Amino acid sequence: MKNTNVQLSEEALMIQIVRYCKENKKQEFQIMIEELHPYDIAKFYIDLPNKHHHKFLLLMESKQIANLLPELDPPMQIDIVQKLGVELSSNIMNLMERDDLADFLNELSVDKIDELLYAMKKEESQHVQNLMQYPNESAGGLMTNQFVWIRSSYTVAEAVEKLRAFAQYAENLYYLYVLDEDKRLAGVVSYRDLLLAGVDERVENVMYSRVISVPAHMDQEEVARTIERYDFLSVPVVDDDHRLLGIITVDDIIDVVMQEADEDIGRLSATGKTIDFNTGSWRSALRRLPWLILLLLLGLISGSIISSFEDTLDQVVAIAFFMPMIAGMTGNTGTQSLAIVVRGLAAHDLNKKAVFRLIRREFGVGLIIGTVCALLVSGLGLLWEGHAVLGLVVGSSLFMTLIIGTMAGTIIPLILYKLKIDPAIASGPLITTLNDIFSLTIYFGIASFFISHLL
Repeated sequence: MKNTNVQLSEEALMIQIVRYCKENKKQEFQIMIEELHPYDIAKFYIDLPNKHHHKFLLLMESKQIANLLPELDPPMQIDIVQKLGVELSSNIMNLMERDDLADFLNELSVDKIDELLYAMKKEESQHVQNLMQYPNESAGGLMTNQFVWIRSSYTVAEAVEKLRAFAQYAENLYYLYVLDEDKRLAGVVSYRDLLLAGVDERVENVMYSRVISVPAHMDQEEVARTIERYDFLSVPVVDDDHRLLGIITVDDIIDVVMQEADEDIGRLSATGKTIDFNTGSWRSALRRLPWLILLLLLGLISGSIISSFEDTLDQVVAIAFFMPMIAGMTGNTGTQSLAIVVRGLAAHDLNKKAVFRLIRREFGVGLIIGTVCALLVSGLGLLWEGHAVLGLVVGSSLFMTLIIGTMAGTIIPLILYKLKIDPAIASGPLITTLNDIFSLTIYFGIASFFISHLL
């Protein structure tokens, strides 16, 4: 029966879901959700009142729940397992994609993992355990070992026949990987190439023998760069003997890119990568405090700089008017350079030539920005006070501090990268605070030098 309910609004669908849960109408429920994507079903499950969650799951087929679980956050996944019990949960896990299942199990306690793996089919359990031995953020931890492989001696007809026989066990059908007798990766052939070749053509004549692969221990960010460079839909993962262990698909790489971007944003804002909408107040505060205390102590240095130039401020009050602008602009330009450098390091390989080119480019940017802003603020200082020396002090201070701010935002993350420290740790607030110290020192130093002309 054709599903027409997908044309309804989300609100209308939610009303129907609640009604079917209350009235235990499984057939009507199945008709309603048969054309919904697992992501959309997950949205309805999340928004559904908790009292209907158990009935919602009972109205679903096991394969539907297997597709639903990867779309949910770990706490909800664990809650579903507890609601369904070990026996039903193990049947569902037998139907899940193995890489998704490995990620889910890694969120559980050791005892719970053992209990669920023991209840699963022995073969599936072993495959999942093989995936779980790799670190989470490595190629091995990201891959799936569900793929279709063929021999180079196959004809195209034999390859297509095997593809048909094993298609339901493969996560995708972008490429078929060719293995030798020792299961080493010998070549790759796309499904498109098979369709275009003659049925009696041998695979060795249509395959590509130069295969780009990644080692199982490679970091997931480098895997993402590899797929981006070659525009792959999937990439094979091999061990030290070049034996094929699994494949990583582009949809998993998109998840990696989003995850890494969230982590970098967390570090740039000095909030940390483990704070999200579900983090409690105490935990969130404790994770932010170390950074904030460090910035607080650095801020005291800025205060001591201001107090040491108290005589200058007392004599020329106009100096205080431009102080927030000088400090703010320096911090802003430093944060801009920091963001550009961190983003560039994530997308490009770093070498000496590239570093010098980047520093030279950012120095030029600092000169241009500093010149334009200095001329503008010098004119404002002259118009506001009618004092050319005040305009000179503010303008020259801004010119110097903008160059220093730009270079600080460029060089600090490069130094950290060279020291094999994540450059995103050089967070925006830290760069801003350091630039406050630089800018105030320069500003008050120049103002004190010209104090006799300002009076």
